[in-house]
Amino acid sequence: MKITFLGTGPSQGIPIIGSRHPVCLSKNPKDKRLRSSILIEQNKIYLLIDCGPDFRYQMLRSNHNKLDAIFITHEHHDHIGGLDDIRSICLKMNKEIPVYGLRRTIKNIKERFFYIFLNNYKSIASKISFHELDNYKKICFMEHLKIIPLFIWHGILPILGFRIENFAYITDASDIPIQTIQQLKGLDILVLNVLRKFPKHTSRITILESLKMIQKISPKKAYLTHVGHILGFHEEIEKNFPKNIYLAYDGLIINV
Repeated sequence: MKITFLGTGPSQGIPIIGSRHPVCLSKNPKDKRLRSSILIEQNKIYLLIDCGPDFRYQMLRSNHNKLDAIFITHEHHDHIGGLDDIRSICLKMNKEIPVYGLRRTIKNIKERFFYIFLNNYKSIASKISFHELDNYKKICFMEHLKIIPLFIWHGILPILGFRIENFAYITDASDIPIQTIQQLKGLDILVLNVLRKFPKHTSRITILESLKMIQKISPKKAYLTHVGHILGFHEEIEKNFPKNIYLAYDGLIINV
């Protein structure tokens, strides 16, 4: 299974418009981060997790033009803002793309992109079919991939993470319930969010909290994503991590 990090940044991306913070001014490509999203490839099946406002450029930059399904963690703009840009992929593949998410998230998408679902607009719009994942015990199968939705807290908002075989992707977490931690045992690779060192944030975990969570889950390797600019420079942060923990960056490709 091949994983491409299309984006590893926070809701505003890095650099932030108008910011003079040293990380935003960095010349290191690893410090430049689009909104967080990953593309999973297995046996010529392509799965996207989250479709933010940078989606079009991310697909062009990574030279990908095929999608078989989209899994949405939650309805915030940095995770769904690019859904209308799947239209060119729908046209190329000549089929609807299934979108999986919570009932609340699907309702939000239908309201925000209402024009996609108007009868007189369908011929030139993205073609989407929706599949609800509110039953957290529901398991999806895409070809030979087993996909398990995971219950995660994002502040007071319940959102989804996803376990796909021995790989798991969790972003925007402020807390991971004990039952979800049990579902994450035996991972080869865990991807988990991190925002900053301190102070504590109401809806996302800090670097210390991320490292403690990784220790609880005990994957063979862990990669941190949804990285805030105030965490610091990529190279300086990563060199202080334990040997099996890495700071993800845009364009990183890993194999599970």
